[in-house]
Amino acid sequence: MAVEKPETTRMEVAVDEHFIREHQRMIFSLCYRMTGSVPDAEDLTQETFITAHQEMETFRGKSKVSSWLYRIGMNRCLNWKKRRERQQKLHEQWGDHRELSAEIDGDKEGRVQEALMQLSIDERAAVILVIYEGLKHSEAAAALGCAETTVSWRLFQARRKLKALLGKAERQ
Repeated sequence: MAVEKPETTRMEVAVDEHFIREHQRMIFSLCYRMTGSVPDAEDLTQETFITAHQEMETFRGKSKVSSWLYRIGMNRCLNWKKRRERQQKLHEQWGDHRELSAEIDGDKEGRVQEALMQLSIDERAAVILVIYEGLKHSEAAAALGCAETTVSWRLFQARRKLKALLGKAERQ
């Protein structure tokens, strides 16, 4: 007679109020030590428990629940750190760009912004997406919900208007 092997059993983990209370201090402590910020640690702790709830079926019971939660929390913290570094780098680049623009011509950016505001909303959106954000015409068309040729036409119109508006400002 063949002996049936029991299926690999999954330990049932219920992410409920009791579970959260039991592990919250541990996860908050980890997140606080990783971020050095109470508000960020609170957010990451919450995200950890949300992720645990969403992924509780992945817990196989081969390790302690606390180890599983630590891994989720640590991944949340590492993602937070990467996101923070990208944001900081972008802020620095933007700051350098703005300082350089201000040094070259402090008033030029203000005149360009004023001229942009005189364009129609559709023309302005096309200029911002293609010129400032660097999207391809096809990408801008998808974002704006129109044809690629429409984006090209709006850019043509906008450039013509901007040239006239900025040329008039130069002459004044």
